Amino acid sequence: QVQLVESRGGLVQAGGSLRLSCAASGRTFSVYDVAWFRQATGKGREFVAGITWDSVITKYVDSVKGRFTISRDSAKNTVYLQLNSLKPEDTAVYYCAARPRYAGSWYSSYDYWGQGTQVTVSS
Repeated sequence: QVQLVESRGGLVQAGGSLRLSCAASGRTFSVYDVAWFRQATGKGREFVAGITWDSVITKYVDSVKGRFTISRDSAKNTVYLQLNSLKPEDTAVYYCAARPRYAGSWYSSYDYWGQGTQVTVSS
């Protein structure tokens, strides 16, 4: 079992920065890939960024490339999402999710989800 807890998001002005964290419990977390998804009001859930269990591979949706960075600290069982140059369209509830390594597509097969954290970007 893996439990995921996201840090509190917040309200930030356009152009600002925020760092989200996803803390995991469970001794097997080190062999899980982790991703961040987001869901804006009235829209479907969107993959944002992912990182493999060994931090070798990262993937981003085109709209956040060059602005967001995903990383993980295995010693702390924590995955981070650094959000820079934020735009109003980044406003959403952000979720972290974990899946066993080698599970295939970045967009599916996630077994564990956090509760979500609100990020609001004002213009």
